[in-house]
Amino acid sequence: MTPAYRRDHPTSPPEGNPKRSVITAAQERSWEVGVIATPQGLGFFDAPAVEAQTGRPIRSAWRAPGDPRPFPAPDAVAVAPATFNTVNKWAAGISDTLALGTLNEAYGLDVPIAVLPCVSDALASHPAYRGSVERLRGMGVRFGDRYSGEPGQDGLRAEFPWGAALDLLASRA
Repeated sequence: MTPAYRRDHPTSPPEGNPKRSVITAAQERSWEVGVIATPQGLGFFDAPAVEAQTGRPIRSAWRAPGDPRPFPAPDAVAVAPATFNTVNKWAAGISDTLALGTLNEAYGLDVPIAVLPCVSDALASHPAYRGSVERLRGMGVRFGDRYSGEPGQDGLRAEFPWGAALDLLASRA
């Protein structure tokens, strides 16, 4: 795996604006970063700050036929955080957003993909979710530990492990 281009795919992040931390971590590894967000995910982070840091527009909508591709082809994709909805639609091959279409296409191009699920304990117990994770793993998708967002015994939520997706991609290069 050459450290040339990675995509970070925000869907619906936990609290705060930690996107810059995963982008910074990727850039510190000499990766170029482009961000694709679901339309709903755009409201969860500071888009102008992310665009300024990456030097690229955030993509969330399909481009028109004939429009130039704003990103080079990725050599790896990080999906963080991946919601219940994203995991299930992706495993079913649904491409109703640019983010899902990109993930489905990346599989067909044999691009390594790492996922950090952000799914509650209740939703993670749903048979559809368990089946989707199994299907995606069978497709070679690399899963990090699931983040439930539930408060710990101290009443605080753990920080989302943004850099873990990069570690998954680097460890299996």
